[in-house]
Amino acid sequence: MERTRARATVFLMLFLGHLSNALEVPLDLPQPPTITHQSPKDFIIDPRENIVIHCDAKGKPHPSFSWTRNGTHFDIDQDPKVTMRPHSGTLVVDISGEKVESYEGVYQCTARNEHGTAVSNNIVIRQSRSPLWSKERNEPIIVQEGVSLVLQCRPPAGLPPPIIFWMNINFQRLPQSSRVSQALNGDLYFSNVLKEDSRNDYICYARFPHTQTIQQKQPITVTVLNLDAINETVAALYNETDFLSDGSAEERRPTFLIPSGSSSSKMVLRGQVLELECIAEGLPTPEVSWSKVSGEFPAKRTSFLHFQKTLRIVDVSEADAGEYRCTARNRLASVHHTIRVTVKAAPYWISTPRNLVLAPRERGNLICRASGTPKPTITWAMNGIPIENSPKDPSRKVEGDTIIFEEVQTGSSAVYQCHASNEYGYLLSNAFVNVLSETPRVLTPANKVYQVIRNSRALLDCSSFGSPIPKITWFKDSRSSTLDGDPYVLHENGTLEIHVAQALNSGKYTCVARNSLGISENHVYLEVKEPTRILKQPEYKVVQRNRNVVFECKVKHDPSLIPTMTWVKDNGELPDDERFVVDSDSLTITDVTENDAGTYTCIMITTLDQDSASAELTVVEAAPTPAIVYEQPDPPTDLELTDQKPRSVQLTWIPGDEHNSPIHMFVIQYADSLHHHGHWHNLTVVPGSKTTAHLKLSPYVHYTFRVLALNAVGLSIPSLPSRVYKTNPSAPDENPSGVDGFGTEHDNLVISWKPMSGHQANGPGLQYKVMWRQKDVDKEWTSVTVANVSKFMVSGTPTFTPYEVQVQAINDYGIGPEPAVVTGHSGEDLPMQAPDTVQVLVLNSSLAEVHWEPVPPKTVRGRLKGYKVYYWRERSLHKHNPHHVEQQVLTFSGNKSHGMLPGLQPYSLYLFNVRVFNGKGEGPASSNQQFETPEGVPGRPSFLRITNPNLDSLTLEWGPPYDRNGRLTGYTLKYQTVNISDVLGPVEELALPANETSVTLINLKYSTRYKFYFNAKTGQGAGPVVTEEAATIMDEAMAARQVDIATQGWFIGLMCAIALLILVLLIICFIQRNKGGKYPVKEKEDAHTDPEFQPMKEDDCTFGEYSDTEDHKPLKGSRTPSNGTVHRDNSDDSLVDYGGDGGDGQFNEDGSFIGQYSGKSSARDTAGGHESSEAPSPVNTSAMNSFV
Repeated sequence: MERTRARATVFLMLFLGHLSNALEVPLDLPQPPTITHQSPKDFIIDPRENIVIHCDAKGKPHPSFSWTRNGTHFDIDQDPKVTMRPHSGTLVVDISGEKVESYEGVYQCTARNEHGTAVSNNIVIRQSRSPLWSKERNEPIIVQEGVSLVLQCRPPAGLPPPIIFWMNINFQRLPQSSRVSQALNGDLYFSNVLKEDSRNDYICYARFPHTQTIQQKQPITVTVLNLDAINETVAALYNETDFLSDGSAEERRPTFLIPSGSSSSKMVLRGQVLELECIAEGLPTPEVSWSKVSGEFPAKRTSFLHFQKTLRIVDVSEADAGEYRCTARNRLASVHHTIRVTVKAAPYWISTPRNLVLAPRERGNLICRASGTPKPTITWAMNGIPIENSPKDPSRKVEGDTIIFEEVQTGSSAVYQCHASNEYGYLLSNAFVNVLSETPRVLTPANKVYQVIRNSRALLDCSSFGSPIPKITWFKDSRSSTLDGDPYVLHENGTLEIHVAQALNSGKYTCVARNSLGISENHVYLEVKEPTRILKQPEYKVVQRNRNVVFECKVKHDPSLIPTMTWVKDNGELPDDERFVVDSDSLTITDVTENDAGTYTCIMITTLDQDSASAELTVVEAAPTPAIVYEQPDPPTDLELTDQKPRSVQLTWIPGDEHNSPIHMFVIQYADSLHHHGHWHNLTVVPGSKTTAHLKLSPYVHYTFRVLALNAVGLSIPSLPSRVYKTNPSAPDENPSGVDGFGTEHDNLVISWKPMSGHQANGPGLQYKVMWRQKDVDKEWTSVTVANVSKFMVSGTPTFTPYEVQVQAINDYGIGPEPAVVTGHSGEDLPMQAPDTVQVLVLNSSLAEVHWEPVPPKTVRGRLKGYKVYYWRERSLHKHNPHHVEQQVLTFSGNKSHGMLPGLQPYSLYLFNVRVFNGKGEGPASSNQQFETPEGVPGRPSFLRITNPNLDSLTLEWGPPYDRNGRLTGYTLKYQTVNISDVLGPVEELALPANETSVTLINLKYSTRYKFYFNAKTGQGAGPVVTEEAATIMDEAMAARQVDIATQGWFIGLMCAIALLILVLLIICFIQRNKGGKYPVKEKEDAHTDPEFQPMKEDDCTFGEYSDTEDHKPLKGSRTPSNGTVHRDNSDDSLVDYGGDGGDGQFNEDGSFIGQYSGKSSARDTAGGHESSEAPSPVNTSAMNSFV
């Protein structure tokens, strides 16, 4: 049984907005403009729709707006087609009757009031284009079987570029494989052609995504001939067609079709998608593989497409630069191509300037940092004018990427623009400096109630504003003292945190904001609730089928919280079945079936937390009961058809013998010789007491009937068939079932249904009338009639739009009934918008919580599946730790607006973004956010060594932990003596500074073993311990008294006795086995070929049985076989044959051979004249007999 618990704390939502340093000035106070919404930099528009260029801003007073186009002022009052939305700078261009080209260009919005001027990005407006395919005539292509072929697509250039795919004349995609595949440029490549590649409808299609239009190239005809056919037809075809041939269709080594040469290069920008392609030809078809010469592929960002011919790396980083090698290989050879990839980077932000609110005579900084390859240039502007051309201000000083303000004065408010650019792009960011004198105000609502669960974290908000920035203090109840120190933590933004809230922390809290101009306070309340707990958990159950089962789940919760009990099965909803009964504290399942097996979880949810527990249900078969043996009945006889009508007939029969078991029922089956000849189907059943059945029939069926009888034993064999009864055709009585509407692409609707059988058709000429209309928009139905299919695709539909669909059956005799209306949706497209207001709360050194604002439903463009949070460790905050850039992703359901990031590395800088995804895929990512994790305890020291052992001292050397997880504050060394019985002595402890890597311990006991315990510390505590043992050396006097046991006479004698005993045992073992007559061997031939034996078995000192195609023969000296025949033993071998030239075969003390047997001596081989064809045996048996 599993048990899981989750705690949800809604108060975290109130804290997230204060983790960032963005400064929000209340809108009732004077402030310069801030751009809040603008169109993207590269804005491709649909020429069929009005142009809308967004520009919204806030400020006090509300800003006015103006535009430039292509660097000059754009006077919208002079163009009646252009309007500006009220209270906004958004432009709307009415293009009816106008050429869209006249409004293409670079636009920039300016928002200004009396305190400053903010500007938007440069917005490049371009209309989407889907030009027509140029008229061309494609000559037929005749190609020899086995050679390579390229079919060119060459679509017209569009904006954005079209999506290419190859289909046949029936709009079916052409199958692709490792032999036939589409290149990135849209061309179709054949590594080698086969006869089945011959066809006259190779058609290249180009889909222009912005205008949702599809264009096709003229069909290409390809004829593949073998060599004999070419010889017969080439003369006739040569003058009329292009003839392509590369010689005979012999096997050939791979060569690359693309790219050419042995090496090439490619440049890609950081953050974009890298696609490398290698397509090879050859016979057999080459297989393509990839490797990175200078490293490994980034596993989570790499994929291989088009049957390994395309390498794709998403979200490219500088680490992806290097050499990539593709290899094409078939059984003849392999060929390589190296692609050198360089990564450049358009500017990206390291730190954007943030709004600055200063009181008169205060100081502050605006910092703007960006990176890129090459390094971007940073320039500043004030109120849209280059800062070098702006009025001089003695309180302002520009130093590269920083503007320093000192002793600011009232009236010096302005908006500053930071511009970062290199040859690959630019960045623009606005930040205002607002000089104000303002008394404090608390922005958190008064008397707000915070509810948390006991032992969880409590965060009390005190959002404030003032200039100078107010100082925040907190009081509880009587205001006797400020809340500072354990258990309270006061954050820089004014939030009061209680790490582990207890019941005594409940009460009234007062937040006071104070600056030099005044004071303001606010009251909030904290209520600490009891956690939800499951007291009695569901238990594992094993239940027989058709029995009942009860899972209990008793829960305790805070009485002031409203609980909700939910049961799930296998992490999904319970089946919609009345057999599942949910009570307040139990789940009952009646009449259990095999499908009910699984894991059941009870979940108790309150507004603040939840608890859950799981148990598994196993369903087994019921214990079988002994069957009473009776015979099955005989088949019915004498089937007759009476009362014959167009849609019915009466069938009568005579029952067969019951064989002492009453007939329970008769099963009536039919066969349709018109549609399914020879297949029998169940039609109906009647009680065993009846011998007549009134059968309802369908039109246009040639019926034959038979009857089976059923008793307690089983079914009888079928009766003899009745005569054929034919019904007349008629219009359909029903329509297809399983009607559904769905999309496979963002611009289509596929209507599918379950095809009707011939039995359901009621007549010949079955067709389907498919009807559809856009729900709540179209009043009239659009229809098409099709046959012999089970689906129909409607193209050109808007994305993810509800449609009403119908499918009606039609045959030659009429139409079916009015079909039911089914609602479906057209296809999904990728989401348009990234989640807004992405924020993060760092909970501890390894856990953070991310919050985001759900995207508007209209921008999802499909069924919302959820959100994905991509996060990665950018670097450690410690200069000694390595750099990590491995990206991770977590998925959250669509109803979530927050999620946890577990397993973080302490003391690190992390970046993350959030993306919404639907059934089609992921939308754009939100802008990268960053957060830092606090310190944690360090890891184990990288090593601990003991060196320089002396009589009374040891030296310890160590390395700092690989994972410091913070700033090391020192090391702790503990050690104690260990005697010969492993009894530990008293512990000595020594604190060591963080910058030390060795220490020498003195005044130790000589010839003594010590155990050492060593770990590192940070401000968060001590890390895991590494242990080591070492001993001091003994003095020379002590060493002289030690005696080497190996030189003692008693030890030498004992070893000799043991060796002698082992030798005697081996001799006895061989004698016993010889007497037993269990050593059959093959007689040697006159040529003295080597005998071969199986190795000795270790368990009983016997040799494995030797067997070959000839007779088994006894070993020399063994007993005579039972047939009384004794053959001459030709084995004259001795130990000399196996011991070398001199016969110096030697034994160890245990009687075994010292050397491994490797065959007879060369002299022996020469004399014998033959060599054994089998493997040599490690022991020669006859030699061993001689020894015995």
